[in-house]
Amino acid sequence: MSDEIMTIREMCDTFDVTPRTLRFYEAKELLFPIREGQKRLFTRRDRARLTLILRGKKFGFSLEDIRQLLDLYAPGEGAHQQLRRTIDVARRRLDAMEDEHRALAERIAELRGQISWGEEELARLAAPSAA
Repeated sequence: MSDEIMTIREMCDTFDVTPRTLRFYEAKELLFPIREGQKRLFTRRDRARLTLILRGKKFGFSLEDIRQLLDLYAPGEGAHQQLRRTIDVARRRLDAMEDEHRALAERIAELRGQISWGEEELARLAAPSAA
């Protein structure tokens, strides 16, 4: 197709998603492809929105958070307020990710300790008894 319009197959290949994923985002009113009968045709705007959706998913945003991020790109007044709200949502998600990171680091350290203990026990059990 052209640079302007992509078919559902081209979108799937470009973004490594399934047709079901694209239909899901369309049903959730996050994407708005042109409908020609059963065909869905995606514009540059749809591609930009899908890029943001996938980025939001990667960072663990909810669909509602992603919707707010997409609203940032809606033309008209209120862009300043939308941007402020988006930054607030992003900061909350970053705080949550940092909390998860700290908790994971603690679990990793604990597991390393358990592995170290197990290795020391194996070495002790394998060593000949001192008589």
